[in-house]
Amino acid sequence: MKLHDFFNVLNRTSLVVQIFIGLIAGIAVALLWPSAAGKIEILGQIFITALKSVAPVLVFILVTAAISNYNSNQPTHIKPILILYLIGTLGASMVAVAASMMFPSELVLAQAADAANAPPSNVAEVMKSLVLSVVDNPVKAIANANFIGILAWAIGLGIALRHASDTTRQVVNDLSDGVSWIIKCVIRFAPFGIFGLVASTVASAGLDALLGYVHLLMVLIGSMLVVAFIVNPLIVWWKIRRNPYPLVFQCLRESGVTAFFTRSSAANIPVNMNLAERLGLDHATYSVSIPLGATINMAGAACTISVLTLAAAHTLNIPVDFGSALLLCLVSAVCACGASGVAGGSLLLIPLACSLFNIDTNTAMQVVAIGFIIGVIQDSAETALNSSTDVLFTAAADIAAKQQA
Repeated sequence: MKLHDFFNVLNRTSLVVQIFIGLIAGIAVALLWPSAAGKIEILGQIFITALKSVAPVLVFILVTAAISNYNSNQPTHIKPILILYLIGTLGASMVAVAASMMFPSELVLAQAADAANAPPSNVAEVMKSLVLSVVDNPVKAIANANFIGILAWAIGLGIALRHASDTTRQVVNDLSDGVSWIIKCVIRFAPFGIFGLVASTVASAGLDALLGYVHLLMVLIGSMLVVAFIVNPLIVWWKIRRNPYPLVFQCLRESGVTAFFTRSSAANIPVNMNLAERLGLDHATYSVSIPLGATINMAGAACTISVLTLAAAHTLNIPVDFGSALLLCLVSAVCACGASGVAGGSLLLIPLACSLFNIDTNTAMQVVAIGFIIGVIQDSAETALNSSTDVLFTAAADIAAKQQA
């Protein structure tokens, strides 16, 4: 087969199929040729680095362009999407609390975690960190991928540029188109990135380290699956009043799979943007709601914080009534937006959650350590749920608005 013919076949094959082939190939290489898995890991590292490097610029330019070129006669649907984010997080908390009480988990609290990443000690500290992120230096925010600060500056600059000349706003719009084109090029390499990521993950981690935490993982992943396949579809059905599963499956397949292996909501923003464009969603809406969702939509984090905190309480024989547990998990999930974008951000909120049950810091940090042990699966599943829900709820709100128009 000539190179030209190969590229023709590649262009005719959908990206989802290509990613699936990369997924299967990565597993096969890890199982049949483990020594090679470490060498092809570079493909995954390049892909993640490319996504992470372009995501801050993408968010800044797209949000600025969307707001500066916003037509007041063309309403966006940000408020309904925020409500869906809130309902989704609430639903995830309820599912996780119910699952933890129905199937209580026992933890082996043997060793303390490394406290190098000091977790927030109280809600006030989380809110302080959040406010400081908002007023961060814009160049520093882009360089460090501080998406809260990027959103704040992009919104401010977009509002200021609404009063600029048509030529200036057109330049910003052209920049937005240029960055979007770069994103499409990066996403075309997703199959190779997934191939490298899967091969290295399966070869290095395996399943041995996870066998001791099977029950905890089953409760945690089970909660996330219930949210993904029951709670979220119910929310989407309530919004669009038709069969939600085609949309749910498409978002999980095209956004969740990529997010599962990149383990970064920020890195998955370009993937979600691309999916939203192919779904025909309103550009002015999704260019704001998807970056915002990557920062504040924390259904997966709500599950993680709830399950691990209540597992610690059960292990220590601390009685927890449903109301106080739900309140605790809601507070923790809301505070989790202050730790978004940080690796293991939801895990760092566990000591804060544990403190409301009077669980000491040393014990709480042991729970965090367990979270990092199962993080290969926990963090991947959490990110997949968080990121796929961003585009799912954006699509639901957009479809509902078009139905009412």
